[in-house]
Amino acid sequence: MRFASPENDVNLEPSFVYLMTNKPRGTLYLGVTADLVRRVGEHKQRAGRSFTAHYNLDKLVWFEQFDHIDLAIQRETSLKRWLRAWKVDLVEKASPGWRDLFEDIYPTSISDEAQWSSEHLGRE
Repeated sequence: MRFASPENDVNLEPSFVYLMTNKPRGTLYLGVTADLVRRVGEHKQRAGRSFTAHYNLDKLVWFEQFDHIDLAIQRETSLKRWLRAWKVDLVEKASPGWRDLFEDIYPTSISDEAQWSSEHLGRE
């Protein structure tokens, strides 16, 4: 789903609100980013002592795209107020099997994972 900015801004960059989990109906993490592939890749690498690393939240199960970061932040703020059951319903409507959507935004094989990491996370 894509939402346009009400402003006529020539420097629009896509931004995303997304949900990560570790298993169907598991722990949820709601985030916002301007680079969905990079950010989900960071979650999948489980780097640092973050919430997503601690709970192994490595599956992208839902996202929405916006034309302006302000709109994405507004949507994230709104969704953070939602009950957990509403967020689960949102995921299940978009992806009934709680499929990892990362392959839809960055198709790769297991053998390509190391190359992806160095290209997108700045590692060699």
